[in-house]
Amino acid sequence: MHSKLTALALTAGGLVLGLALTPSLHAQAKPAKSKTNPDVPVYRVDPFWPKLPLPNKMIMQQVVETEIDKDDHVWIINRADPKADEMGATGNPPRAICCQLGPDIIEFDIAGNVLKTISGANIPGWPQRLQSLNMDHDGNLWVSGTGTGDSIIKISQEGKLLWDFGHRAPKPDNGGKKGEKGGGRVIQNNQQTDTLNGIGAFALDEAAHEIYIADGFVNKRILVYDMNTGAFKRGWGGHGIPLSEISNEPTPNYDINGLPPDQKDFAPIIHCVVLSKDGLVYACERGSDRVQVFTKEGKFVSAFWVHPETQARGENCGGPFGAVGPCGTVFHLTLSHDPQQKFVYVADGTNNTVWIHNRKTGELAGSFGGNGRYAGQLHWIDAISVDSKGNLYTGEVEDGKRVQKFVITNGYGGAPLPKQ
Repeated sequence: MHSKLTALALTAGGLVLGLALTPSLHAQAKPAKSKTNPDVPVYRVDPFWPKLPLPNKMIMQQVVETEIDKDDHVWIINRADPKADEMGATGNPPRAICCQLGPDIIEFDIAGNVLKTISGANIPGWPQRLQSLNMDHDGNLWVSGTGTGDSIIKISQEGKLLWDFGHRAPKPDNGGKKGEKGGGRVIQNNQQTDTLNGIGAFALDEAAHEIYIADGFVNKRILVYDMNTGAFKRGWGGHGIPLSEISNEPTPNYDINGLPPDQKDFAPIIHCVVLSKDGLVYACERGSDRVQVFTKEGKFVSAFWVHPETQARGENCGGPFGAVGPCGTVFHLTLSHDPQQKFVYVADGTNNTVWIHNRKTGELAGSFGGNGRYAGQLHWIDAISVDSKGNLYTGEVEDGKRVQKFVITNGYGGAPLPKQ
């Protein structure tokens, strides 16, 4: 059912609050939550975070991932995609005052100062196309990429290789031309688990010594491996179906005037996998504007839609996959900082909005953002994370190229109110 799944936006005092709708898509909207209601978090951008200018004349690139450590420091993937007019300081002599390419990983402190950087050029197994970053309890970094032949590597904060997950697919024998045999990721095989065609998203369950991988750029599955040995343990498809039942045929498009079909298989791209404190697994099914929820054993629990009127897949989908613009709403998600993790924050890179959904019911509770390049707006949001105080950090890719901090303003979950 698509009830209570649509969102409208209402701008009030610089904040954008979501409105949950009644079962009819055209029904009258319910009143938005009050900005002073402590039951729903409300956010305000901090326009002075991070501290500028960045050191060494570096310029921010595609912020494809944000990760928060135990000290509430923010680590980002700074995926290189330099344009000529951004690199004026790299010549000898330089032709302009600014700028030069920043390192692959950057650590910021709470105030937004750069503390540490890592460049992967000399690290064995470094991904061709960076995509995901996680930190374990010992402070080690786990990095993955989406290129064919990319995998997950574990490194120290000093950039030393500690472990390589492996399971790399061979490089395509035809240069990776789309649609041709041997052309990299375009060939599905949801049943084999020895090799992976790049790894877009993963999560660590350190208590169980397991890695959860969203293998969903072309394949349609969640896979679980031992995080010490790399041995395969289990996996499932959409709605918890076994790997043996997942279709290897391309996911069909649908009428863009309608809503995504409630199909059994996942619809690529599966753009994230996130673990909750109470042992549930959240999968970002961007190809269907949907979040699916499972137990750690792969049993289907529930699902909810995120602004399903937005086209989720098809010939008009753009960015790195086409020419028009992005598609789908569920690029990434994170869970609220309160002990119950009551809310799911969804990064919607098509509408450039952060949707706030009730984690138990899936109902829409609020939102903020909107497409643009000024502070508090978003352009191609792809990353989102929350610190221990409830503040949110977002990363923007393609030509958005920035990280922003959104401060919680109403004391939700015990967070202190910001100084005025």
